[in-house]
Amino acid sequence: MLQITDLTFNAWGRKFLVDASVSLPPGSKVGLVGRNGIGKSTLFKLILGELHAAGDEISLPKTARIGSVDQEHPATPVSVIDTILEADVERHTLLARLETAEPEEMGEIWSRLIEIDADAAPARAAEILVGLGFDQENQARPMSEFSGGWRMRVALAAALFAEPDMLLLDEPTNYLDLEGALWLEARLKKYPHTALIISHDREMLNEVCTHILHLANHTLTLYTGNYDAFEKARAEKARLQLSAKAKQDAERAHLQAFVDRFKAKASKAAQAQSRMKRLEKMQPVATTIEERVAPFTLPSPPRPLAPPLIRLERANVGYEPGKPILRNLNLRMDLDDRIGLLGVNGAGKSTFAKMIAGALDVSEGELHRDRKMRVGWFHQHQIEAMDPTDTPLEIIRRAMPDAPESARRSKLAQFGLGYEKQETTVDSLSGGERARLLLNMVAMDAPHVLILDEPTNHLDIDSRRALLDALNDYNGAVILITHDRSLMEMVADRLWLAADGTVKPFDGDMDDYAKFVLDRAKQAIAKPSQIKKEEAKADSGAPAQNNKNRKNDKKSGPSPSTLRHAVKKAEETMNRLTAEIARIDDDMATASVSNPKALEGLTRARAKTEADLAAAEAAWVAAEEALAEVA
Repeated sequence: MLQITDLTFNAWGRKFLVDASVSLPPGSKVGLVGRNGIGKSTLFKLILGELHAAGDEISLPKTARIGSVDQEHPATPVSVIDTILEADVERHTLLARLETAEPEEMGEIWSRLIEIDADAAPARAAEILVGLGFDQENQARPMSEFSGGWRMRVALAAALFAEPDMLLLDEPTNYLDLEGALWLEARLKKYPHTALIISHDREMLNEVCTHILHLANHTLTLYTGNYDAFEKARAEKARLQLSAKAKQDAERAHLQAFVDRFKAKASKAAQAQSRMKRLEKMQPVATTIEERVAPFTLPSPPRPLAPPLIRLERANVGYEPGKPILRNLNLRMDLDDRIGLLGVNGAGKSTFAKMIAGALDVSEGELHRDRKMRVGWFHQHQIEAMDPTDTPLEIIRRAMPDAPESARRSKLAQFGLGYEKQETTVDSLSGGERARLLLNMVAMDAPHVLILDEPTNHLDIDSRRALLDALNDYNGAVILITHDRSLMEMVADRLWLAADGTVKPFDGDMDDYAKFVLDRAKQAIAKPSQIKKEEAKADSGAPAQNNKNRKNDKKSGPSPSTLRHAVKKAEETMNRLTAEIARIDDDMATASVSNPKALEGLTRARAKTEADLAAAEAAWVAAEEALAEVA
């Protein structure tokens, strides 16, 4: 699909690629990995033609469509769903042509619309938007009403909807919550074309990728398999390199010893000369040089506090009197708790974190906390709020006003910021360096509780592993909010779910939660108007119970008679909509001759009816499956 041959690219006073070559198989899902700043995004720009090398080193099939998510969609008055539909340029162009086409052209246009399955486009767009967190109401809102992060989701949805032959995704989960990341992971598995993905999310690289493309030492190396397979192959490669080097060193030493011993003897001069030539021709065996990743410094509290650290009893919390965001909180946290906080964006996770950090008081109920408890709170917006003209040295001076300058610089060095970085402005630091600085800063005072809200957004895989190691060594409580499933699984020993205006324990593991998220997305697509708050509330604890006691779950779910009624109702709806589509088709055949202008309204009506039929079919399948389980 993509062919790169002897690609060399130098810019801004540095080398990015030197004689790099690789060929990506069609239909492969390739994870592009490498250290921060190594040139992964630069390679994307070269593929997209935004940067240019010396010659034609990058080639794709002439008819191949390339798609990427390089910036957020603009804040236009166009609705979210229409913005996505416009991403299918061919469909959008054909529908626009229908408005002015001559009668003799319409047959050709309709044939192409049917060929590309244009009628199913609204339903397909709605499915993608629901998976990325847009409910039916939000899909109809104009783009101008959404923040930059949500418009980035729209850009991602548009790229997935357009289904280009070559899809380029640069850290696609950075603007997603865990729920969106889980859905995207499932979607990319089924993506029908080639995808090249820059990601530091180990779980995504393992679950989605068929190949790993490693950028290191100015060259590209393609490995077959997921990220775990890549690490094993690379470790084996390094082992073989070291073994070959050891053999070569031993041979070199043996040859050199012979030369040193006999080069002065006339009878052995020829043999010594021969060995000297062999020494000169020996090429050194290249070995993999591993760059050192600085550890994170998360000091543990010197003295444990009496349990519990925090106890909530019937607590409400919000920003306005009488309008709580979270209600009836009944939770307890001890010093050794590692809490993974789950929930979609807008469910109240940040509100909960603010309350635990002491930045927000409860409006009703009780919050008991030890007065001596110290909290370290990292949230992703801190990085955005940093003064771009500030320097790490100035920041540490404010945090350590009485310490000598040598101690401040030593502390920054422990954080992984060497002498040359300490007086660099924040604006010139990479995202990973800023995140590393702030993560270490919030933990400087050895807090009893660490609240980490998306701590890995700017960290590469090795830095994420260093953070994991530091958290495992830290002897305090942790509340973790992250879209990095791997980190959540390795750190959290308890899961709490923010949903339906409260926070409750989630009785299951991350596999249960992944299934819960995907089932909920399917349900939202199948019958968005029928989902009641009571059903959603009941579902919030269902996945774990499904695993623990299937019988109890069947008793608490819909009865067989209810499900049979749902099947019958869905069948009736499907029959009615099928007949409606046939009627519209008849009207369209007549209108194409007698009233071409009427085709526009009929086209829209057919597309809507087709989407309704797809939803009815999905509802019928869901009801049939549920009935089979309880029968």
